Amino acid sequence: MILNYDIHKNQNSQKFPIVFIHGLFGSLSNLSMLAREFLDTHTVVQLDVRNHGKSAQSSEMNYDLMAQDVLETLDELGLSHVSLIGHSMGGKIAMRVANLAPDRIQHLAVLDIAPFAYQQNHHDQIFKALFAVEQATIQTRQQAIEVMKQYLSEEMVIQFLLKSFSKGQWLFNVQALYDHYVDIIGWNMQSEWQEPALFLRGTASPYIGQPEYVDAIYQQFPYAKIVDIGGAGHWLHAEKTVEVLEQLQHYLNA
Repeated sequence: MILNYDIHKNQNSQKFPIVFIHGLFGSLSNLSMLAREFLDTHTVVQLDVRNHGKSAQSSEMNYDLMAQDVLETLDELGLSHVSLIGHSMGGKIAMRVANLAPDRIQHLAVLDIAPFAYQQNHHDQIFKALFAVEQATIQTRQQAIEVMKQYLSEEMVIQFLLKSFSKGQWLFNVQALYDHYVDIIGWNMQSEWQEPALFLRGTASPYIGQPEYVDAIYQQFPYAKIVDIGGAGHWLHAEKTVEVLEQLQHYLNA
């Protein structure tokens, strides 16, 4: 599948292009606060993964398919070697791309996720809110907010989700995401990636907090470096943008 993308070409850059991959319920604009900082030095690509944003919808969804989507899109763009930066689900997609095509990936930066099959459902209330909005057949953002407040108390989460609400509809495929939620939080162990990788974790986030999550990283990425972003939760790139950018710049320019 060729994904919807936004590409900013830098004809003067001698560095590898950077590809940004968003997380669950997101779109290509979600990592823009990071992406725009590299426009002067790199060609930058932002992707909508399948069932999100303006990319095609499909009843099939797993990490092998989503990684293949990325590779097919890179082929379409004529990009043979790139650096990948992915958040959450996007980080898992990036890790799978590195496994499928290790010779094409120069750098791999993963934001607040481990190559691990999580058991916890962190999104049950979100799905209830999304389905409720669909069933209410509403048209305006304010109407959507009123419905979602029955299920969600965090204003930041509501506003994040509403970035993918347009003309009375969700841009992401709610049913497919719900049907494949086990695949999304899951993971199949992969062979070791024999290059340095950067994992950034929010100290207030649960996603890389447990020893078994850290063990999973080092089992599959033995040359990984895990860096804490103090005081940040799962959306560390939005909460601590400067600190995240410092780590990315250091890693990409090492």
